Amino acid sequence: MVIGALAGAWLLLQILGMPPNLSLDVLATWLQSQGAVGPVLLMLLMLIAVVVGPIPTLPVSATAGLAFGVLPGTAIAATGAVVGALLAFWIARFLGREAICRRFPDNPVLARDGSQRFLTIAILLTRLIPVFSFALINYAAGVTAIHTWRFIVATTIGMLPMTLVFAGLGNTFKLSPVLTVVAALAILAVMVWLPWSLSRHPDSRLARWLHLHQ
Repeated sequence: MVIGALAGAWLLLQILGMPPNLSLDVLATWLQSQGAVGPVLLMLLMLIAVVVGPIPTLPVSATAGLAFGVLPGTAIAATGAVVGALLAFWIARFLGREAICRRFPDNPVLARDGSQRFLTIAILLTRLIPVFSFALINYAAGVTAIHTWRFIVATTIGMLPMTLVFAGLGNTFKLSPVLTVVAALAILAVMVWLPWSLSRHPDSRLARWLHLHQ
């Protein structure tokens, strides 16, 4: 049923004239031409990208910024991503968790009394670092013991920085491609530096807080 609904949503986008060329400019122009329905269509596109994964999510965020502005685009893209993440999470929980638990009965990540703090932080960190597949994280989280509300909070907080940044990059790319490249390099540098810094300073307040305690 879920697959049918997603296929129907994709067909609807095609019927409404979504361009086959998913470049930022072309897609943003199409969304703007849809008037008040444009934000809904972008959320639908983001939901499909998150659940099925045929479309990278970060370019969709950049398109949102280009089409609707940085803050509105961030809110629209984030809403679609969180709804899609929750849908994928529940698909994995209902269809896969019990089978995985039977296959790995002693895995602490799957145990109902496992560390909720560890699972929450793991989701948060993988959201902050964009090298991890957004879609795969949703399904992987669904088979763990993490509480749904913790998954939603970690996903929302973790994805907002990169969603905001990419919405901003999409908004500024037309004005200044050089600024976009510089900003992207700065973001990459921070993402590399933070884990390195934590490993070099294991006694820092942040590193101590990230210990695997309940």
